[in-house]
Amino acid sequence: MTDSNRVHIFDTTLRDAEQTPGASLTVKEKLEIAHQLARLNVDIIEAGFPLSSNEDFEAVRRIAHEVEGPMVCGLARALAKDIERAGEALKDAPNPRIHTFIGTSEIHMQGQMRKGREDVLKMAVRAVELAKSFCDSVEFSPMDAARTDPGFLHEVIEATIAAGATTINIPDTVGYAVPEQFGTLIADILDGVPNSKDAIISVHCHDDLGMAVVNTLSALKNGARQAECTLNGLGERAGNASLEEVVMALRTRRDYFGLDTEIDAHEIIATSRLVSRLMGIAVPPNKAIVGANAFAHSSGIHQDGVLKARNTFEIMEPKDVGLEDTEIVLTARSGRHALRHRIEELGFSLSAEELEDAYGRFLELADKKKEIFDEDLIEIVGGQQREETTHYTLEYLHTVSGTGTVPSSTVRIAIGDEVVQESAWGDGPVDATYAAIRKVTSADVLLEDFTIRAVTSGSQALGEVTVHLTEDGRSARGRGVSTDVVEASAEAYIAALNRLFELTERDAHPTV
Repeated sequence: MTDSNRVHIFDTTLRDAEQTPGASLTVKEKLEIAHQLARLNVDIIEAGFPLSSNEDFEAVRRIAHEVEGPMVCGLARALAKDIERAGEALKDAPNPRIHTFIGTSEIHMQGQMRKGREDVLKMAVRAVELAKSFCDSVEFSPMDAARTDPGFLHEVIEATIAAGATTINIPDTVGYAVPEQFGTLIADILDGVPNSKDAIISVHCHDDLGMAVVNTLSALKNGARQAECTLNGLGERAGNASLEEVVMALRTRRDYFGLDTEIDAHEIIATSRLVSRLMGIAVPPNKAIVGANAFAHSSGIHQDGVLKARNTFEIMEPKDVGLEDTEIVLTARSGRHALRHRIEELGFSLSAEELEDAYGRFLELADKKKEIFDEDLIEIVGGQQREETTHYTLEYLHTVSGTGTVPSSTVRIAIGDEVVQESAWGDGPVDATYAAIRKVTSADVLLEDFTIRAVTSGSQALGEVTVHLTEDGRSARGRGVSTDVVEASAEAYIAALNRLFELTERDAHPTV
């Protein structure tokens, strides 16, 4: 990789993405994400806005001194107090940067700051000069650059580079730009600003019109060499350019862009999930690269193609971004190839006639269920339309929970002809109930997944709980429905235990 085709990734998840409503992070959580960003191998971490709060100051200070690898950046308005506070937070850090900014569009200068061009230009130059007294790496952003008069924009860029800015960031602050226009804006800066080659040209795009990533890529194609991004595309309003999408677009279409980053893409999924968990913002299932469905296939045509040759319907390897493999989701749209593939993975070998018979029963069940799981396939292949095993039956459930009370649960379960009752405590009524069930059944199982959703509306809505249990390499799901979510949780757990018992019996007695 040469300097001319190297794109620096500037991650602003801890600053801009934290401005997402409801996404506030503690200092400890910011540090945890920053260490993961270092494993992802981002070039620059924008850790926060030191003047905004004591907590933000402390986060920038600790990340700058404790996280090894990336450059660590603090944001500051083009005001002395902001820059001095950022300088204080970054003092003695091994690899610091101050990022200062001021609005340069007529809309911002007149509508927000009530200042003219001359005053704004002087403030920008003074801000860069002051920031330069604290650290060598200084980034300057003419805010709302996409709506700034090009002549004035070039004047500000030339003056701030002359004052010591090492990176000039061109923000599409309100997501107004379109790709061709934004790419031309960058090309014109590189052609029209005499000292533009003395700084790295960066871009920071918002997604108000859904074009943050494509605007970023257009800018990079036209000579920008730093992309400002966030994990999962989080940020103000509709969010920012998504780091994972920019990185994987450059990697997957290197034939077109001819550009590289130093991101360790294998860490993308882990970083995305950490950010989602700590910020409490779920990733949409259809989100590119990191969504639950990004490498999942339910269409029979797609499943058949992927199983024959992955690149028929996948342009990236799931392992490239940290996933184990493609997910083949069995639904009514799945074909015979996908069904045979999964059945063979479960250890069964079927003749063509047996497969056709199994496929008919599979479609019949798939018309009733949203998704077909492994235990369903075992039933289908066995060809026995018997009632579900009821080795365990929940006969009684009583829970106690409330403020200042240790949650407890008592369950009475019939196991064959025997009835056993036990009590247990837990972190909540569901946890206590599951602990009591495990005591009764002596089941050494692992709860892999627990999901709950309302299947009707209103305060008396039915709650549907689905659990996924594993034991000795076997896996089973159970489902429970009730207006009492604790009861639904218990029923789901018991249903999964019954499935696991059935699988164990089948393996012990293959002819049964």
